[in-house]
Amino acid sequence: MKAKGEKKFALIWRFLRRYLWIFAFTLLFSMLNTVLNSLTTQVVRYTVDSVLGGEPFPDLLLRVVPEGFLESLAPSNALLIAAGLILVVSVLSGLCMYGSRMGTAFGSENFVKSLRDALYEHIQHLPYAWHVRHRTGEIIQRCTSDVEVVRNFVTNQMLEVFRIIFLVGFSLALMFSMNWKISLVALAFLPVILLYSSIFYTKIAQRFLVADEAEGDLSSTVQENLTGVRVVRAFGREKFEVDRFDQKNDRFANLWIRLGRLMSTYWGVGDLMSGLQILTVMCTGIVFAVNGEITLGEFMAFISYNSSLVWPVRGLGRILSEMSKAGVSIRRLAYILDAEPERDQPDALEPPMDRDIVFDHVTFSYEGFPVLDDISFTIPAGSTFAILGGTGSGKSTMAHLLDRLYELPPENGRITIGGVDLSQIRRSYLRRNIGMVLQEPFLFSRTIRENISAVRPNASMAEIRRSAGTAHVDEAIQDFPDGYETVVGERGVTLSGGQKQRVAIARTLMQEAPVLLFDDSLSAVDAETDAQIRASLHDSKGDATVILISHRITTLMHADQILVLHHGKVAEIGTHEELLQNHGIYREIYDIQMSSEDRAALEEAPGTQERGTEHGSRI
Repeated sequence: MKAKGEKKFALIWRFLRRYLWIFAFTLLFSMLNTVLNSLTTQVVRYTVDSVLGGEPFPDLLLRVVPEGFLESLAPSNALLIAAGLILVVSVLSGLCMYGSRMGTAFGSENFVKSLRDALYEHIQHLPYAWHVRHRTGEIIQRCTSDVEVVRNFVTNQMLEVFRIIFLVGFSLALMFSMNWKISLVALAFLPVILLYSSIFYTKIAQRFLVADEAEGDLSSTVQENLTGVRVVRAFGREKFEVDRFDQKNDRFANLWIRLGRLMSTYWGVGDLMSGLQILTVMCTGIVFAVNGEITLGEFMAFISYNSSLVWPVRGLGRILSEMSKAGVSIRRLAYILDAEPERDQPDALEPPMDRDIVFDHVTFSYEGFPVLDDISFTIPAGSTFAILGGTGSGKSTMAHLLDRLYELPPENGRITIGGVDLSQIRRSYLRRNIGMVLQEPFLFSRTIRENISAVRPNASMAEIRRSAGTAHVDEAIQDFPDGYETVVGERGVTLSGGQKQRVAIARTLMQEAPVLLFDDSLSAVDAETDAQIRASLHDSKGDATVILISHRITTLMHADQILVLHHGKVAEIGTHEELLQNHGIYREIYDIQMSSEDRAALEEAPGTQERGTEHGSRI
């Protein structure tokens, strides 16, 4: 438990320390405001006792003002001076409150900005596998709601705790200076209130954790539904999604009702205890005043100080309950910040990437589920290499391993480029030099021009159109009313599947990488367009190494080498003609897929009638 507390404090201190001076000044202004407010009570006390009641003025006041001045004042003038003092004290108190609020605002916004920046930057560097394991809605909820809870704790509750401690100590000191007996009566209730609050603190913490996790689950449900809105509409799943949301929303609401019931009990019993404390102090003060042990002004001061004492202590219980929420939120944020980011070796290399790519006895599993089993092959530099396989055969996994989206354990084989192990290559350099187009490309909710030029923001319009032309999407973009300035909907929903894939291809071509990897990225286009795009890529690729992953024979048949995967193992490897003669899996797929329309498309597509004899002659 202590280690967890230290960990929480370390997380807060990490972002708070640079703004500590701001919060120190804020706390100072708050304490000055407390002192000034207490002076108002003292002015009222001595006005009642000395000006109206005829009691002698206190020695401290007589030392400050000229001798005989107070005694010579008429009661009306003394009341005016007292009113003026209260006005001056109120103005100073207002200035201190202004300084405290401004300091809180400045410190809190800078604190939370630093926290958000750190979270966002850290998430950007977390491994792809980490993102796969965690839902987007939950991550967003942690980076919004939990950050706000922590901000509220640091900028309000933590400062309030210091202010309350100072207020209680200062008020008790003044009360004891007036009458220690009544002060003991007032003080006797405080440990009971704090003990009562601490008991509820432990109960509320666990319930808030469950409720907070339910909120993340609810946010994920909404995010998934909005992201997959086209699927929901296409399959008429609106009622199912509404029922699913209602179920999670009911659970979320019930958890907060339970938490609210606990808080209501806490506040109800707490108010009763606070009322009893005030009643006891008031009755004791009345008895003492009647017996002449305290003056009327002192009695009024006691009631005022006791009121300012009880409610902050009651508020301390509320702060303790809020701190339980903050503790949960801090743990949830620490879970993200403690996640191990991708790290390069200190001596990471940036070798030439236009070299042979070798998979050497590669084996890989997803959380114990085997995907690749002892895969070995070589992709010659500058060649076009194709990978064919059924769903779940490990095609995309090979692409992810090549781009180091997943890390290959050292004991599971090696992947090298030019003889250099991928684990020794700097990740940012590797990914800059491997252009990937995925089967389900992601497009940002920006203009088409911004999406294509995402890898080169300063690219000219001519370069953008050239890449779009190679991907055979330039003409379609020109047909849009706003052309390249057309805003793509979230995740590219305003474009067809084929248009999204071709825009993604254009974006990858802008990268001008020496290795181009197409992971079933032409699955949403027809065979004729597929052939045209491959012909254009052949003319523009230069010396780049091209890796084609597909389930479509027509996309792969003109590659220099074709690898056939079956259940995570290399079933066959060779040229199109060699694989046809083997009469294996490739031949079976070829016979199933090759219809008369496919053959016609091949014959009509420019530049695809003959196989070349050099590496890279066909894509």
